[in-house]
Amino acid sequence: MQSDCPFCKIISGDEPARTVATWDDAMAFFPRTPATLGHTLLVPRRHVPDIWSMTRPEMARLGELTLELAESLRDTLRPDGLNVIQSNGAAATQTVPHLHVHLVPRWADDRMGGIWPPPGEWPAEDLDDALARVRRSPPGAGPRSSTP
Repeated sequence: MQSDCPFCKIISGDEPARTVATWDDAMAFFPRTPATLGHTLLVPRRHVPDIWSMTRPEMARLGELTLELAESLRDTLRPDGLNVIQSNGAAATQTVPHLHVHLVPRWADDRMGGIWPPPGEWPAEDLDDALARVRRSPPGAGPRSSTP
């Protein structure tokens, strides 16, 4: 736990929250300013700032809980769709430095609007260079750096 982390304060009970569910290793709650009705945050109880700080078993567990919550939101609120958003770092719009997954129920006429930028062109050499660099260290290739 980190004393200055708003999610750690919710997990510890020091701050109120509309709690959806709790587990030994995670907690789900409605954010104070939801994007849509039913918008839910899923957070690990252990303070981890981002995806690169998670262990593989922790991330697998978070994936299982994400699916459970998605099914619950679908069954209870009957949205037209669902966004699952997990952001890391300020450039990716992460505003609370405690890993969290947003589950955002979506309806055709909701106020959230589109979340993807308009199509853009990337020079072929930039795409080829990025592809080559990623291929040099494919998923499952072993230990990775802790910095992006």
